[in-house]
Amino acid sequence: MASADTFFAAIENRVSCYSLTNKSPTISDDRIHQIINDTVKHAPSAFNVQSTRAVVLVKQDHEKLWDIGDAQLKKAMPEPAYAALAPKVQGYKAAYGTVLWFEDQAALDALKSKNPGLQHVLPDWAQHTNGMHQFIAWTALELEGLGANLQHYTFMPDFSKEVLETWDLPRTWVLHAQLVFGQPADGLKRKLERTYAPLEERVKFIGA
Repeated sequence: MASADTFFAAIENRVSCYSLTNKSPTISDDRIHQIINDTVKHAPSAFNVQSTRAVVLVKQDHEKLWDIGDAQLKKAMPEPAYAALAPKVQGYKAAYGTVLWFEDQAALDALKSKNPGLQHVLPDWAQHTNGMHQFIAWTALELEGLGANLQHYTFMPDFSKEVLETWDLPRTWVLHAQLVFGQPADGLKRKLERTYAPLEERVKFIGA
């Protein structure tokens, strides 16, 4: 029988891995697809609205995504900032795939109409559920031997717009994050050992 210790061992295994290659020898495309399906199926959402959407891009489509990212970055950023960020984008492109994480505004608007008194908090709740999807998929992919890192290139509105247009996605989908994955070039290594602020300052257990 599985225990919480098994669950936390999986969580501890998750790291940000940036040295990725364009291979996935330990896991098939079908398995990647299944992991994302299971993530979207089982992750919780407010009022069970199920507003999170995912698009998995691999191989040439993944590379096309980061060509878009590079072009938009060059257009949006001053030259010194672009020069600093461009190598990072090329690193993402060198990976095997990216999971694009969206929230469907149409689903959220329908929920707002049913719960008008909660309209002001539903955007926050949508962010919460999208983050849970990202974390579940990230952890699961790394358990299967892939490395991953999470990006947020949505600070460039034209990037999100071009993504929707390029892959003919519904215009009600709002891009939140990009989970880049591939075979780790040097294993799932931490650059530095994790450090933790004192838990007694961050957790209160009341009523025992």
